[in-house]
Amino acid sequence: MVIQVCIGSSCHLKGSRSVILKLQELIQKHQLEDKISLSGSFCMGQCQKGVCLKLDEEIFSLSPDTTAEFFQNEVLGRLG
Repeated sequence: MVIQVCIGSSCHLKGSRSVILKLQELIQKHQLEDKISLSGSFCMGQCQKGVCLKLDEEIFSLSPDTTAEFFQNEVLGRLG
């Protein structure tokens, strides 16, 4: 599974660093380092929607407050 988080200026201002740190924490907590590739990405062209994240080929819009719910529903749900 590949997760890319936008680190462009708009997403950075909306909390992309916090999203990345939370995802890193959750990946480690669930011992999924060997199943998930987490990286940064430049602009995905969805600046108005919040912190953009691409999970495999699907784009999502997150905030630091919705990261844990996203991880539970989308990431763990797909790995389950």
